[in-house]
Amino acid sequence: MRTEWGKVEYSGAKWSKPLSMRRSEVNPDVSNFFGTYTPRLDDKGRLFLPAKFRPRLETGIVLTRGQENCIYGWTTEAFNAFTDRIRNTPFTNQAARNFNRMFFSGASSEVPDKQGRISVPAVLRTWAQLDKECTVVGAMDRIEIWDSGRWAEFESSQEGPFADMSEEVMPGIF
Repeated sequence: MRTEWGKVEYSGAKWSKPLSMRRSEVNPDVSNFFGTYTPRLDDKGRLFLPAKFRPRLETGIVLTRGQENCIYGWTTEAFNAFTDRIRNTPFTNQAARNFNRMFFSGASSEVPDKQGRISVPAVLRTWAQLDKECTVVGAMDRIEIWDSGRWAEFESSQEGPFADMSEEVMPGIF
């Protein structure tokens, strides 16, 4: 069997990772979150984090209100880097003050339990209209937690604009 690093193992006693396994799937130090997962929210407001995200979030996750009424989940380091950028906004700017109030007033620091579950505070469940069916989306430096029905609506509304995205929307990327 050939592994992703080109070694060949001949013994059936020990199997290596299949070629389909990518380095990012086995390396917890990957800096970006990506993928879409559909865990359920239990009756106590707890959510199982996707297994691939758990190594990066095992020491904690900061949950906040996100745009489009989803919940953002940040590693402590990513959250601190984001808040450092926010600190540079002038407190005399009304929009900046309003953003800060909404963003930080609903923030909650959570530590996953041994089973990889986090509690999602009621204020954030209400914000994101979470019931049972949830979708967790990797979004580079954070995860997003959506009500599955709302995620399906959002995704379907964005398929056309995404396919038609041009240089003007993301300069220097395409």
